[in-house]
Amino acid sequence: MFTGIVETTGFVKELNDNKENFEVTIQVNDHPTFLSDCQIGDSIACSGICLTVIEFDLKDNWFKVGISLETLRRTTIEKMWTKIGDTINLERAMGTGNQRFGGHYVQGHVDTIAEVVSAEQEGDSVNFKYKLRDLENVKYIVEKGFITVDGASLTVTFVDDDEGIFGVSMINHTRSVLCKRDIGTFVNIEVDVTGKMIAKQVELYMKKFTK
Repeated sequence: MFTGIVETTGFVKELNDNKENFEVTIQVNDHPTFLSDCQIGDSIACSGICLTVIEFDLKDNWFKVGISLETLRRTTIEKMWTKIGDTINLERAMGTGNQRFGGHYVQGHVDTIAEVVSAEQEGDSVNFKYKLRDLENVKYIVEKGFITVDGASLTVTFVDDDEGIFGVSMINHTRSVLCKRDIGTFVNIEVDVTGKMIAKQVELYMKKFTK
């Protein structure tokens, strides 16, 4: 479980893109303690994708993850993690104790991807619009609701249900933490799981009256 508050970024250090054994080694940027309590089997959100650590090095500050075919189908990995140096947003799983909860409940289970279609400056913020690859996911996106974009917890500012386009607004601080994504590139999208759960229950309930 994650909060969608990206802690730092990393980049592809090594890449084995054989689909039978797809593995990525990620070098952590500017966060020397990011892996300080890491264990084999831990989950780390990598641009919003919950991935399992299969190897790591505290001294050199890198970790390796294995990636399933299902993850490849759902995410931007084959589009955006294609060469050494490609950038990745990073967040460790939620801890215990007196940790503040800053974003929203994020599972790291990516639903689909979206293309960055526009970015317009407005004061200190930039208003981004994204177009979903899989239009059916737009029914879970509501104005002022939560959404996770490349691992970042954001508030939806605009939805076009017919076109499968939605918008968010990012302040300068948020943009400075995240990896830059240009217009025409792709991001991972996780819709709010609450909406999916409600939709499923309504669907099952309505089936009782259509038999």
